[in-house]
Amino acid sequence: MDTGTWDALVGSMKSAYDKGVREGAVPRPVIMPLVRGELVGLVWLRPAKPGADTLTGIAALSNIAAAACADEVVLAWETQDVATACELPVLGPSPCLNMVRATPDGHVLHQFPYTEESSSAGSEGTDGPTTVLDWKRAPAPRPDGELPPPVRAAVDYAFTPMELDHPNPFGVTVVLMEEDGYTVRLTDGFEH
Repeated sequence: MDTGTWDALVGSMKSAYDKGVREGAVPRPVIMPLVRGELVGLVWLRPAKPGADTLTGIAALSNIAAAACADEVVLAWETQDVATACELPVLGPSPCLNMVRATPDGHVLHQFPYTEESSSAGSEGTDGPTTVLDWKRAPAPRPDGELPPPVRAAVDYAFTPMELDHPNPFGVTVVLMEEDGYTVRLTDGFEH
């Protein structure tokens, strides 16, 4: 993926977090598969129960990448949110937007810590206090940085060829994921 695409994905995730926190929750974990540098789309975790269901749900994000024969993936998640939902210890800074860039040859972990700041004045005509994110200085990207187990599984399985006896494995995977409750937004070139 080129630098412009990466910067756009980071900017998009930061904006989503800014909006999510103002609305009361950080976005769910999301996978962004790429094929030859082109973004396939974004797939957000389905509603999940804490514990094993969330672990499985995050790992299953890999299905879309495997079905698309992705050669690169980006996963984004919030440190505390995933640790709590998966009933795991916190890895790394918190609160923090984590983004991992992965290929079949390895991954690089990027972390974007932030603090939540309350403002007593509403913004853009809203009443009452609002919460805004103050993005802190990002630590250096970490090649092969430690990933939470479900994210590690999603990265590993994203590049495992999917054995699905269907004329359109990508299309059927999209439909099945949507039926399971995942939010799927494909780019124009990858519509099923």
